[in-house]
Amino acid sequence: MTSRPPLLFYCQHAMGMGHLVRSLALAGELSRSFRVVLLNGGELPSYLSLPQAIEIINLPPLRLADGQLISCDDRYSVVQAQDARMELILSLFRQLRPEVLLIELYPFGRKKFEFELLPLLGEAKKPNLFAPLIVCSLRDILVNCRSNQEKHEQRVVTTANRWFDAILVHSDPSFARLEDSFPAHTCLTPSVHHTGFVVGNREKLSRDRSGNGPIVISAGGGHYGFQLLSAAIEAHALISETEPLPMKVIAGPFLPEAQWKDLRVAADGRRGVTLIRSVPDLYSELSHARASVSQCGYNTAMEIIQAQVPALVVPFAEGGEDEQLKRARRLEALGALRVLEQKELTPKRMAAEMKNLIDFKPRSAHLDFAGARRSTKILYDLLDRRWVMQGSHAAEELRCLV
Repeated sequence: MTSRPPLLFYCQHAMGMGHLVRSLALAGELSRSFRVVLLNGGELPSYLSLPQAIEIINLPPLRLADGQLISCDDRYSVVQAQDARMELILSLFRQLRPEVLLIELYPFGRKKFEFELLPLLGEAKKPNLFAPLIVCSLRDILVNCRSNQEKHEQRVVTTANRWFDAILVHSDPSFARLEDSFPAHTCLTPSVHHTGFVVGNREKLSRDRSGNGPIVISAGGGHYGFQLLSAAIEAHALISETEPLPMKVIAGPFLPEAQWKDLRVAADGRRGVTLIRSVPDLYSELSHARASVSQCGYNTAMEIIQAQVPALVVPFAEGGEDEQLKRARRLEALGALRVLEQKELTPKRMAAEMKNLIDFKPRSAHLDFAGARRSTKILYDLLDRRWVMQGSHAAEELRCLV
């Protein structure tokens, strides 16, 4: 096996940017052992810190809205973007000849992107003595309240068993296992590996315990954060009638422009409220915050735990999404944060919860954050074992020919 085997990493963030942030953190660690080429299928915010050792190929960006694909680049219609993406992906695969093909979330999600994923998998599985190791990169908790859940699970199992060699579940198994949110796990033939949580490789910052920091309000990429952000600004008006409370509202790079303008109007002239579009490092903001109010996506939740900041989470729950609420309830049971369900969100309720949050002292969750490093070792070991086996088969075939 070569010293740094080529690894092609497909990542498509379709609603927020959590999948991209986690994939970048994983890719950065993988680059210590692999030549990593990352296929990015969504919008790439300009402020994101990108690992220097990886190669990033930006596809014509697509995202999902109301279950339908939308082009994020005015130069492409959806169909034009699909055609250009598929041609670019297959061309890159043939040129790179990766020894590992790592695909984020699919087949457990991203069904709308099968127009390019199935041709990619078909290309990878063409008769070839040294076909790539095909692996799924998966978060800790899956959505499993679909109206057609049983049919969905059958499709996932069929696809995974046909194409994939392994599944990396980026979770501490003491917190969440694949079987917790995917009952059909027993029918899977790819090997399943729980890696621990994948987080950015960052220096641990000391908590600012002076009590002078602001309450930080955030909503990930911002596509679906307006209700939370606007409720927090209105709640601040109710709180500031009796006590000053500095607040920093981070809108998110993908918050629609009309909603950004509405937030600016709501915050205009509001003493103690700072409104900004985005920040390069939420973890740093939380380490200096008095408290945090946010949704409960994978990356935000891990940054809250690492920063040990008093936190209130309002899990995203539109369209039958239950993943964030499940994660939030588990972390709440550990004493790591407080939860307010989205259906109960009002400015008055938010104001009361924020007042209570100031005196909340979170308990350490003691979760495993070595997921990126362990994923690298698992992939390298699987690939090494595969090369040994394929080498043995090749030698046996050669002996038969002789």
